[in-house]
Amino acid sequence: MILVTAATAPVGRSIVEQLVAAGRPVRALTRDPAKAALPPGAEVVAGDLSDTASLAAAIDGVSAVFLLAVVPGFEDGFLAAARDAGVRRIVFQSSGAIDDDAAAQPDPIAAFHHGIEEAVRASGLQWTFLRLEVASADALQWAFDVPAQLARGDVVRGPYADAAGSPIHPADFAAAAIAALIGDDHAGGTYRLTGPRSLPHAEQIRLIGEAHGRPLRYEELDPAAARAAMGPHAPVDVLMATWERHRATPAPVTDAVERLTGRPPRSAQQWAADYPVPPRT
Repeated sequence: MILVTAATAPVGRSIVEQLVAAGRPVRALTRDPAKAALPPGAEVVAGDLSDTASLAAAIDGVSAVFLLAVVPGFEDGFLAAARDAGVRRIVFQSSGAIDDDAAAQPDPIAAFHHGIEEAVRASGLQWTFLRLEVASADALQWAFDVPAQLARGDVVRGPYADAAGSPIHPADFAAAAIAALIGDDHAGGTYRLTGPRSLPHAEQIRLIGEAHGRPLRYEELDPAAARAAMGPHAPVDVLMATWERHRATPAPVTDAVERLTGRPPRSAQQWAADYPVPPRT
């Protein structure tokens, strides 16, 4: 049995869907199973990483866990429960901001994920770390609620039209995670995951419009206005610094998806076609 945490997030949902389609037993952890809308065939259970007592039923009989962590301080209780339940393997969605050579991590996101990696390493469990590059995390979508902007019209407002990202399709990240969850070849491995191409913000929005038959355009906000417009949970300084850096240099592109899955990642055009574009209101 594989346990998927954050099972209603894009990557977690795709992991569950792909495992169900492959006929593999999967248990999905979510705070509210009634609203999960996960596919038949998945066992959906209530639980919260910050509440160790809620994990007992979720982790019983589990051999491997896909771990996506957003709450601080959960790791000791979770890892102890995992060991007690006989879990063998943790596949952790970590951050590409981590600097393995630095005496101190460069920002709070890197420090948070590095701390969890260190705890997992010390747990005695098998592990694989999938480090999502910041420039590949489609931060524009959630930091500026691009789907909501597209519901209102054909203009997307954000910073730095020329800032490059390399967005990864959630299904590709999910497939990479599944390869690490079910096979032995990737134990002890650390992979930096990206999408297949470096694309400026304006080009990303153009591709989304082209795929969905809409004349979308990108309207650049100045840095101060962009900071003020960013969502309340976005790591403003980290994202702005990443976008500023990739105005002059391309976003990172790695072959990690292909090394993990044995096939190339989905194209930028496919990423755009599957982008969550709501109907206009």
